[in-house]
Amino acid sequence: MTKILVSACLIGVNCTYRGDNNLSLKLLELVDRFVFLPVCPEQLGGLPTPRPRAEITTSCDWRATRIVIDQFGKDVTQNYTRGAEEALKIAKLSGTSIALLRSRSPSCGCKGIYDGTFSGVMIDGMGITAELLMKNAIEVYSEEEINFLY
Repeated sequence: MTKILVSACLIGVNCTYRGDNNLSLKLLELVDRFVFLPVCPEQLGGLPTPRPRAEITTSCDWRATRIVIDQFGKDVTQNYTRGAEEALKIAKLSGTSIALLRSRSPSCGCKGIYDGTFSGVMIDGMGITAELLMKNAIEVYSEEEINFLY
């Protein structure tokens, strides 16, 4: 069976920043056709559940570095980077080349993310984990694209 890296929240693991999940019943319908490898990059990076909301923003210096800031202004970029690296390790060790991730997340978002102002505005962009996976030849899809598995 094909192995797919999936955001753990999509299969019912209570790991979102709120402490709940984003269970996808449509994804669970496929449990007999695929091996799901659940990951929560935020937890893998050492963040607690629940945790403050976080969004990606860009530094104001000449490097224009992407940083992840929580709603209280704390820089949690290292946690998000570490979690992305751990998710990539899992993908490589398992031999999977496909990931199905939660949309809009600063870790997993692959078809758009929040703009870093905590105002609910979406912009084109990718989460830290989604971007690292793609840079390493892992096909990344959002749960909104689940039909490709059928």
